[in-house]
Amino acid sequence: MLTGLAAADETAITATPKRLVSAWTARDAEAFAGLFTEDGTMILPGVYRKGRADIGAFMAYAFATFYRDTTLTGRPIDLKPIGSDAVALITEGGVIACGESALSAAATIRASWVLVKRDGEWQIALYQNCPRDPA
Repeated sequence: MLTGLAAADETAITATPKRLVSAWTARDAEAFAGLFTEDGTMILPGVYRKGRADIGAFMAYAFATFYRDTTLTGRPIDLKPIGSDAVALITEGGVIACGESALSAAATIRASWVLVKRDGEWQIALYQNCPRDPA
């Protein structure tokens, strides 16, 4: 992506969405929340959660109910350094409904991530998504 970041940092940052997808696939709310900083924030349409414990509790409920049997997909589309140990990452993807094999245009979202490097590891400080603009 030619960001000026060290190659190892860029690789770790752009792998974060894949790690989130892996946690989703495993329905592992603890692993999902563990990608966030201790005081991280997750904003989804109609949802605001702050802190790993709150994010983990929400995702445990979501995996057992409305996200049950769903698939998550996403890929980085832009990366912008915003400090020595902070970046903004933009992704596109979404939740594939149970019984569907592909992400519908209506379900496609764009997400903004702010990642920070803490103790040598890139973590999500803020995640927010919204519907993608019409194709």
